[in-house]
Amino acid sequence: MHYLLIYDTAPDYLERRGEFRDAHLALAWQAVERGELLLGGATSNPPDGAVLLFEAGSADVPAAFAEADPYVRHGIVTGWRVKSWN
Repeated sequence: MHYLLIYDTAPDYLERRGEFRDAHLALAWQAVERGELLLGGATSNPPDGAVLLFEAGSADVPAAFAEADPYVRHGIVTGWRVKSWN
């Protein structure tokens, strides 16, 4: 099953993300190596979010990613949700 992890970002996301980017990318690459994360990136015009595509057995996988993500833990991501993608 495919899932979209959808992030809403803080107004100062672009200014603050550099501090946590390496840790965020390390988490992402680990998910890629496990075959869970297929694609991800920030949205633009305006830069107010990001979308990550997962392949997993349940929505718990992308939810666990979000809960562990330094962007979420440090308030750069202000909200997130997981949606199944057909």
